[in-house]
Amino acid sequence: MAVVIRLNRVGSKHVPKYRITVADSRRSLGGRHLEVLGIYIPTPQGKDEKVKVDMDKYNAWIGKGALPSDRVRHVIKLAGAAKKA
Repeated sequence: MAVVIRLNRVGSKHVPKYRITVADSRRSLGGRHLEVLGIYIPTPQGKDEKVKVDMDKYNAWIGKGALPSDRVRHVIKLAGAAKKA
């Protein structure tokens, strides 16, 4: 079983929001996941944060061998840049 960290779209039409989830790679994109690590909102409005990730859980899953998708790697870089600023 390969475990992946990927984005799962939620939200309504024209207002995208994504959950950063850990799932079995054989499951469908909207299917069951093992754990939710955070959220990503490409176009935040008001007091919404663009990226909110539990880095402890993320690093724990990476340590267990989970593979992040390319987009998740990009979002994690955004989270790191946001915390430094």
